[in-house]
Amino acid sequence: MPHLPRLAALLVLGASLCILPAQAEEQPRYNQVSLRAEVSREVAHDRMHVTLYSEAQLNDPTKLAAQITDTLNRAVTRARTVKPVSVSLGSRHSYPVYEEKGRKIIAWRERAELRLESTDFAALAQLSSALLDELQMAGMHFSLSSDSRKQHEDQLLKDAVAAFKARAQLVSQAMGASSYKLVRLDLNASGAPRPPLMRAAMAMKDTSMEGAPAPQIEGGNSELAVNADGVIEVQMP
Repeated sequence: MPHLPRLAALLVLGASLCILPAQAEEQPRYNQVSLRAEVSREVAHDRMHVTLYSEAQLNDPTKLAAQITDTLNRAVTRARTVKPVSVSLGSRHSYPVYEEKGRKIIAWRERAELRLESTDFAALAQLSSALLDELQMAGMHFSLSSDSRKQHEDQLLKDAVAAFKARAQLVSQAMGASSYKLVRLDLNASGAPRPPLMRAAMAMKDTSMEGAPAPQIEGGNSELAVNADGVIEVQMP
C-alpha cells in the first residue's frame, strides 16, 4: 500500500510525457483566409420519359383485370417495335366503387401504367401519340442521363479548382503576400432541372393517329454547379 502514491505519480508523469510531443507538433497557423469559387453551366436534357395509363371500371373484377391486361399487352407489343424506346410497366392497382351510402360495392375500378423512356425524343413522341388511341397520358418529363451528368461535372470540377486557385492568387497579391499554402479544399456538385415547355404534351394529345407528324419537343435544361470552398494560408514576407 505505501507504494501506491509513488505508482500514481509515475503514471501521471508518463501521461504528461506522452501529451507534450503531440502538443509540440501542433504549429500555430496565421493569415488564414476562407475562399469560395463557383462554376456552373446549363446542360440540355438527353432523356425523355412518358407515362401512359389504362383505366376502366366493371362490375366483375376478374373481367376488369383481364381487360386492362389485354390493353397493356397490345401497347407493350406496339411499343417494343420502336427500338430506341425502353418499355416498362409502372404501378397498377384496383379498388372498389361503393354506392352513395358507402355500404355496398357496386363496381371495381383499375388503373395500370406503361412507362416509356428514350434519348430519341422524336421517336418517343411519335410512339406516345400513336398509343393514345388506347391509353391516356399521365405525365411527361425530361432528365439528364448519368453519363452526361458525370462528363459535365468532371469538367466543372476542373474549372472550379482553377477558379479557386485564381481567386487564391488574387487574394494573396492583394494582401501583399509572397505566396500561399492550401489548408483545405472541399468540392461539392449540385444540379437543378429547369422545366421544359409544355407545348409538347398538348401536341401529343392532338396527334393520336398513326403516322401523324411528331411534335416539336423542348426538353429543357439542368443547371449543374460545382462549388469549391477552402482555406488558404498566405505567406507574408
